[in-house]
Amino acid sequence: MIIDDFLITPPSDTEQRDLLEVVEDRYQLGATIVASQCPIGDWHPNIGDPTLADAICDRLLHNAYRIELRGDSMRNNGNEPAAASPVANQKKEKGGNLADDINLG
Repeated sequence: MIIDDFLITPPSDTEQRDLLEVVEDRYQLGATIVASQCPIGDWHPNIGDPTLADAICDRLLHNAYRIELRGDSMRNNGNEPAAASPVANQKKEKGGNLADDINLG
């Protein structure tokens, strides 16, 4: 499952509960990719209800690989491709450094 533009707008109460149900059903059973312009550190307060935010973040971030892209948007450069952006893999616990194995240049 791919969640794109996560937290572009604050989720409603119903959307928070629905999201928790979906990520809870998928937890450790299937891959979930989340793309967001909102920094992970801001997810908890931007989700809304602190209890639901704890549960959602716990299920999304436990055992997750985090790939953070930095640099200018390709849209700002007209038709020219953007220069290779440094990648930081901030996996905290188990697992390897996925970003070390990816060549984005």
